[in-house]
Amino acid sequence: MTDFQFFATSPKAMEDILAKELKDLGAENVKTALAGVAFTGTIELAYKICLWSRIANRVLLTLANFTVNSQEDLYDGIYKVNWFDHMKPDDSFAVSFNAKGSEVINNTHFGALKVKDAVVDQMRKKFNKRPDINLTAPNIRINVYLNRDQATLSLDLSGESLHRRGYRDVTLPAPIKENLAAAILYRSGWPDLAKKGASLIDPMCGSATVLLEAAMIAADYAPGLLHDSYGFFKWKKHDEAAWQTLVADAQTRKATALQNMPTIVGFDASRRAVNAALLHIENAQLQDYIHVERRDINDASPATSWQPGIVVCNPPYGERLGDKEETAELYRQFGDVLKNQFVNWQAAMIISDPELGFRMGIRSEKPITFFNGSIECKLLRFAIEEKNFFIPKAKTQQDRIQQVVNKQTEEDPQSEMFANRLKKNIKKMAKWLKRENINCYRIYDADLPEYAIAVDVYQGRETWINVQEYQAPRSISPEKANARLCAALDRIAEVFDLDEANIFLKVRSKQKGSDQYEKLSSSEAYEVIEEQGAKLFVNFTDYLDTGLFLDHRPMRLKIQQMAKGKHFLNLFAYTGSVSVHAAIGGAASTTSVDMSKTYLDWAQKNMDLNAQDSDNYFIHADCMKWLDDAVNQPDLENTYDLIFLDPPTFSNSKRMEENLSIQEDHVDLILNAAELLSDDGVLYFSTNFRRFKLDMDALSDLNIKDISAKTVPDDFARNPRIHYCWEISTKSASPYQVKNKTI
Repeated sequence: MTDFQFFATSPKAMEDILAKELKDLGAENVKTALAGVAFTGTIELAYKICLWSRIANRVLLTLANFTVNSQEDLYDGIYKVNWFDHMKPDDSFAVSFNAKGSEVINNTHFGALKVKDAVVDQMRKKFNKRPDINLTAPNIRINVYLNRDQATLSLDLSGESLHRRGYRDVTLPAPIKENLAAAILYRSGWPDLAKKGASLIDPMCGSATVLLEAAMIAADYAPGLLHDSYGFFKWKKHDEAAWQTLVADAQTRKATALQNMPTIVGFDASRRAVNAALLHIENAQLQDYIHVERRDINDASPATSWQPGIVVCNPPYGERLGDKEETAELYRQFGDVLKNQFVNWQAAMIISDPELGFRMGIRSEKPITFFNGSIECKLLRFAIEEKNFFIPKAKTQQDRIQQVVNKQTEEDPQSEMFANRLKKNIKKMAKWLKRENINCYRIYDADLPEYAIAVDVYQGRETWINVQEYQAPRSISPEKANARLCAALDRIAEVFDLDEANIFLKVRSKQKGSDQYEKLSSSEAYEVIEEQGAKLFVNFTDYLDTGLFLDHRPMRLKIQQMAKGKHFLNLFAYTGSVSVHAAIGGAASTTSVDMSKTYLDWAQKNMDLNAQDSDNYFIHADCMKWLDDAVNQPDLENTYDLIFLDPPTFSNSKRMEENLSIQEDHVDLILNAAELLSDDGVLYFSTNFRRFKLDMDALSDLNIKDISAKTVPDDFARNPRIHYCWEISTKSASPYQVKNKTI
């Protein structure tokens, strides 16, 4: 039998899993590449991979490789292939074209047109008839990948992406793709556990993707059995007999394995999620093998008859303020449930922020990197044994300080060095603080690697210090880290001449993107600070953050200076501090929009504290949805003279209609917000996502100016990437003609 060259595509970070899967299915000469795996084999093997691969997105049959130094080279390379070997003159086809590093063709649409022209011209010349283009359901799918000057021409044997198994209702949101769920299960050891009869529970099962992939693995259920069609069905060289043999074998294997299925159970607190899960399970014809019920996470527990196994889930990421404290609490509850109800089980969960996993109080194995869409995530795996349990985060800051003191095992001889750095920073910043009338500021931020903490000073009726402890490197023992932290707290109290009660300690990891939030206690102890004429409530005990982002101080002042007589819109408003500054600056009106009722109430209290005459509106809504609706309301067009847009990096809150990823969604957010600007209005867009790239091409109809450097205050200058900020106006207005625009 003739061997052919193939390439199977996959999501990033799954290439090694796919390579093993292909070898197990019989592929030869397997070589991993970025987002895929090359291999050789027969056409029957390609069919088998389409039917059985749980990781691949597509299987591409290589037809030709050629060099492209001009547009004509691309056309000629496609034209040389005898397309009548693969399709009939009256067939339909579609072209997928991708280019990387090409100096000749970098427009994918133009490249696809060139490929289409070559195929159509050849068929028309031979048969005086041309095939049709069908982008949705073509008979043949042609794939071209141009890497610099080397082109690879392939037939897509898959048709629709293989990750779409066929059981999911396309109208329901999907927080995780099927092949990512399968990869999580592979890396968590589920195939071996299933063979041993171990149970699997997903206590936050959503629409049942993890449950279904687990059941299909346990049932030896080929994931392609539910597909309606494949890309090779209308291919002229299709071997229908070989395909039917593979399908019959898969059906037999499934029927045999279903007789010995392990226990697979899903819980979810959402009635809508449970209904979606039941629908998908029925679509996969696995309703007799998967049990799902509505149950809160606190009530998740195995029945005594279930054999110990593994808990697997894709919990909410909670990147958005208003979700963060709820999400942190959810993770703590989840950790308690595992430690109380699932001892001697295993657990696996995929999260975007490893710090949230730390909240569970169980040591994990080395994290494994995956990508959920464009979001980098970590797979955490736990052995739920008492030896892996550690002391959870304290409920109050004083409890945490006491934990540190209790665990101190040695004096730290370098604490004098830390005290001297504090004194040096105080002396260096004194004149600037006095000149700018700044009462709340960062005095220290991991300036010395031995003391990985941030120290923020808040001055109101008295002085308070908010200390944030960064997670220590693995090279530093917990005993050493605690000794240093305890010594640092002593030195802070000494240098600032403060009582311990005025020092508040939090624990956080180094940030990737938006700041993190969690509910630590419920003291409702608020203090009042002043900032450039504004009075604002801060809270040192109940949340990881205080309610005031100190690095946005220059931006708040800028808004205050620009706001007189203007209508101001604050999107993702948090505690409304920017709205308060706009009101103090004489804004005609302020509108604050946020999804969190807790923080919107805080914003209203902040506004009431300042007793301004402006009309102040507080809207409890998902900002993305609110913007979409607003741009379709004629009465809101050109409404706002000044807009501040500061979204989170990512959010998959159940209260949002769609997930938010700032890198993917910022264009729509900015364009929608710009629709609400008055003719001379200005929009300020800010983000804390450090790897963020503004899509200037997609926003080319707007005037855009990067003002990041001007909005990072001196006390954060050691970290110039603390945030990015742009000044944006419409091109119908003269750019940047706003009074008092400078800080």
